[in-house]
Amino acid sequence: MQVMKWSVIALAVAAGTSQLAFASAQSESNGFVEDSSLNVLTRSLYFNRDWRNGNPRAADGKDGKAEEWGLGFIGTYESGFTQGTVGFGVDAIGLLGVKVDSGRGRSGTGLFPEDSDGRSQDDYSEAGGAVKLRVSNTVLKYGDQFTALPVFNTDDSRLLPQSTTGFLLTSNEIAGLELNAGHFTAMNAQNQTGRDSYGIAKSVDLIGGTYSFTDNLSASLYYADNDDVAKKFYGNLNYNFDVAEGQNLGFDFNIYRTKYDNNTVATDGFFGNGVEGDRNTIWSLSSTYGIGAHAFTVAYQKSSGDVGYAYDIGDGGGTVWLANSVQRSDFNSKDEKSAQLRYDLDFADYGVPGLKFMARYVKGWGMDNGANTEQEKEWERNLQVSYTLQDGPAKDLNMRVRQATYRADDGYQGGKIDEVRVILEYPLSIL
Repeated sequence: MQVMKWSVIALAVAAGTSQLAFASAQSESNGFVEDSSLNVLTRSLYFNRDWRNGNPRAADGKDGKAEEWGLGFIGTYESGFTQGTVGFGVDAIGLLGVKVDSGRGRSGTGLFPEDSDGRSQDDYSEAGGAVKLRVSNTVLKYGDQFTALPVFNTDDSRLLPQSTTGFLLTSNEIAGLELNAGHFTAMNAQNQTGRDSYGIAKSVDLIGGTYSFTDNLSASLYYADNDDVAKKFYGNLNYNFDVAEGQNLGFDFNIYRTKYDNNTVATDGFFGNGVEGDRNTIWSLSSTYGIGAHAFTVAYQKSSGDVGYAYDIGDGGGTVWLANSVQRSDFNSKDEKSAQLRYDLDFADYGVPGLKFMARYVKGWGMDNGANTEQEKEWERNLQVSYTLQDGPAKDLNMRVRQATYRADDGYQGGKIDEVRVILEYPLSIL
C-alpha cells in the first residue's frame, strides 16, 4: 500500500508550505454528459478451499472441501460535473453474481448467498447510486460507493465487492496532499444483497490524509471511530529511490493502534481474554529491492497488546493494510510476530509483456490463542501467475491463478488448508 505514517504537526506544516494545486478541476469541467464514463468489469472466479483436517463448517467435521465457480458483473457509471463554480453529478453501481457451478456440501466459499438448507443461490444482484458536488478540487459524495482507505476499506476479494453508504469528502486543494473525511452508516456484504447485510453497528466516522513530500517519499495518517466498536489510528511511511541504473530500493512502514469499545469484538477470533478498553498495536516494515525484471521483498510484522488486531468489524473486509496480510492469513493474532520472503518476476524483459509470477512465504510465531500457554506457530506459502493480453479483440483480459498452502499447529485457524483461485477479469469501457 502506498500510504504512510506521519505526525499531525508534520503533516500540517508540510501542507502549509506547499503550493496550491495548479488548476481547479471544476473550472476545467466539460459538463455532466461530456465527462461521463460507464465501465463494466466481468469477473469469472473459481474458488477451491480444502481443509485437510476437516471442514469446520461441516456437521460431522469430515467434509473438507468448499468448491464453487461464479460469474460476476460490476458496472460503474460516473457522470461528469455540471459547469459553474459548484458542479453537480451522479454515480451509480450495479452488481450481478451468477452461479456457474456449486452443490450442497461444497458451498461456503463466500461467493454466493446461501439458502436455509446450505445451498448457494443461483444468482444475486444489487444496485445503488450517489450524488456528488465539486468545488475547485474538493468533491463531496453521498450515497452508495466503494472505498479504499486504510481505516475503512470495502473488500473485493470474492466475486463481487462490498459497497457502503454514507458521505465521503475528498480534497486535493494543495499539490501533493489528499485529505479525506467520511461518515458511513451501512455496508453490504460481498455475498448478500440486503441493505447493511454486512452490518455497521451504528456508524463509522473517519478523517485523514496522504502527503507526497517528493516523488519518492510520502506519508499518511488516518483516524476512524467505529461507534461502540473500536477506535483506530493508522499511519504509514513509504520511501523509494534508485540505487543504480535499472535498480531501486523501497521501504514501507504501516502501523495500526486500536482501542476496542466492545469486549465481544476484542475477544472473538482474535485471541486473548478481551474486555472493554483492550488495546492492540500492530506494525509491519517491508523492503523491496528491484533489479531489472526481478523484485525481492523481505518483511517483518509484530502484534502486541491485550488482544490481537481485529478488523472486518464494521469497517470493511479490506481494512488490514499490513505487509503480512496475504491470501489466507493476516498474521494478526495476539503477540504474534511474522516474517516474509517474496519474489516477483516480470517477463516483459524476456519478451513476454503481461506475464508475471509471484512467490512468497510467511511464517508467524509466538501468538497467544488464550486456550493454553504454548507458543503456537503458522505459515503460509502463496504462488501466483498472471497474464494480461496486450492487444487483439480481448485486449486487457487478465488471467490469474493463485495457490495458497497454509499450515498451523493443532488446528489453529483451520489447521491445514490448501486453496486455489482461478480469476479471469475483462474490463469493458462503454463510455
